Amino acid sequence: MNKPERHIASHPLLRLLRHRWVDETALARALPSAALLRLQERVRVGEATHSGEVRVCMEAGLPWSYIARRASARERAISVFGKLRVWDTEHNNGVLIYLLLAERQIEVVADRGITRCVPQPVWDSLVQALQVALRNSQFEAGLQQAVDAVNALLQQHFALQEGQSNPNELADAPVTLLGS
Repeated sequence: MNKPERHIASHPLLRLLRHRWVDETALARALPSAALLRLQERVRVGEATHSGEVRVCMEAGLPWSYIARRASARERAISVFGKLRVWDTEHNNGVLIYLLLAERQIEVVADRGITRCVPQPVWDSLVQALQVALRNSQFEAGLQQAVDAVNALLQQHFALQEGQSNPNELADAPVTLLGS
């Protein structure tokens, strides 16, 4: 009985160490500036086909406050969704793709306009498919796959009509959050 309790008690410390060990340099090695430019271009090209907005955000490790309260990558992604104002689009069809390198977790947070059209199991299966790339340290490929999948869903439900253009309400460049 004591062993499981010790394991549970040590878990937050192990998580803290993992999140501090994986720092911005590890993130830069996993996704160098050339990869970020390729992701930015992929977002730009995809957004030319629909009225949605796609944001990509990467973070090496969670801030201490999230680790201390045992918050999940999902909780952090939802917070980042708000901070980056992904919800602030005309059609409420912004989507955040969030990568937490320390836990090799990817989260997709979609605004209410697109969630009305796409059921949660579709988002869940998209995230599960991307976990394979992350487990294999294929971070750029996984994020490209995520951008393509989100763009396809947005094009399916919010396609631009002939002659229409997307006013690009949010920046296309991926965001790298620096540790806190």
